[in-house]
Amino acid sequence: MSSTTTATTRQYEGLFLFPQAVTADLGAAAEHVRESITRHGGEVVSLVKWDERKLAYDIRGNKRGVYFLAYFTAQSSVVASIERDCNLSERMLRALIVRADHLSAEQMKDAEGQAKLALEAKLRRQAPESAEGEGEQGAVPPLD
Repeated sequence: MSSTTTATTRQYEGLFLFPQAVTADLGAAAEHVRESITRHGGEVVSLVKWDERKLAYDIRGNKRGVYFLAYFTAQSSVVASIERDCNLSERMLRALIVRADHLSAEQMKDAEGQAKLALEAKLRRQAPESAEGEGEQGAVPPLD
């Protein structure tokens, strides 16, 4: 057996928690996750806003949080560096990264939500403007 170790590229699943205030700019939060992974040579396969939930306990004064789910590939030797960057980030509350060898590349790509995330970010920016005429849209026409 050789004493030198070689880093192996593996599949990973990461769950990243942000404060609820990030809903004002979901695109920036998604880019922060992407940058945290790619900075160390990882390749993001899928990134989606997973959910917005009440937290079981306050984290840095936050009662609610927004979760992002990412599937990515990276050298096994850099995962600790990715986790370290996430833990040092002032914008991110928590991060959990686990191996996802049980998923195929197709399954990871199926979880892709870039288009959905971009649409939601755009709709959230436009929400105050479109709320004015909202009552008329769902009106049911009278029966004759």
